Amino acid sequence: MTGSFPTIRPRRLRGSGPLRRLVAQTRLHPADLVLPVFVREGIDAPVPVSAMPGVVQHTIESLVAEAHRCVEVGVGGIMLFGVPLAKDPEGSGADDPGGILNVATRAVVDAVGDRLVVMTDLCLDEFTSHGHCGVLDAAGRVDNDATLERYAAMGLAQARAGAHVLGLSGMMDGQVGHVRAALDAEGFTEVVILAYTAKYTSGLYGPFREAVASSLVGDRATYQQDPPNAGEALRELAQDLAEGADIVMVKPAGPHLDIVAAVAAESPVPVAAYQISGEYSQIIAAADRGWIDRDRVMLESLIGIRRAGAQIILTYFALDAAALL
Repeated sequence: MTGSFPTIRPRRLRGSGPLRRLVAQTRLHPADLVLPVFVREGIDAPVPVSAMPGVVQHTIESLVAEAHRCVEVGVGGIMLFGVPLAKDPEGSGADDPGGILNVATRAVVDAVGDRLVVMTDLCLDEFTSHGHCGVLDAAGRVDNDATLERYAAMGLAQARAGAHVLGLSGMMDGQVGHVRAALDAEGFTEVVILAYTAKYTSGLYGPFREAVASSLVGDRATYQQDPPNAGEALRELAQDLAEGADIVMVKPAGPHLDIVAAVAAESPVPVAAYQISGEYSQIIAAADRGWIDRDRVMLESLIGIRRAGAQIILTYFALDAAALL
């Protein structure tokens, strides 16, 4: 054959919606999504979160109804955060069998069984009067090793309540190994650990802090990762894997898609990413002002996270996105 090759025209594969769907390299499915939810002690009706339009603090009853909705639309999982009435320096409500998170976990697991993956947030920040993710020493600093003991107790309480997956979000050194050892020693060898491997300190957590009625003054920069740094995320990944993490996660997702991709390239276990409260609220706020198309940007943001390598996406859009997929 003589002559030059014909001009390559990638546009040929973009000519129609069905053709674009046929050749799409990245697909988003409801089963990829996990809905984070808040359950609050002492209320008799859901309470809207003003900084997160469309999100509420649930009662036990409305939480169970939300879990049923997740099952109906095929969402993969639900992540539970507790909002207690009382707090103390040790976060004692976190491992109290009668504490709001453990009571809610039992209620959701009893309601949906194995039709939905029930995840629980394993961190003390919602339960401590000072708002930090661990217990403090005499100088007011977070005591890493003392906190690990509290995490082990909290993990056992959540496992006894029936949680399928424990989300270790506190960013304490050694947290995965310590909790894994405690679970295995008590026979909870099948409970999955989701390690928050790269959880960056961020200005986008603000709406979440309203949702959990956070008591925090200051920040968590001494134990969450610093946004300019990428290499330490891979060191954290290596440590979490060595300690027995079953799933690893990057948070926030949108500002750190490079980290999602780097972790996905190295990880032999599934990778999750959390589209956090501020990411959600920015889209809602811009859409409410007519500046962007809410549904289009919502799906585009989720596809971007999926394309970066996350197999699992925690997002407050989970139900809305699932309805469109």
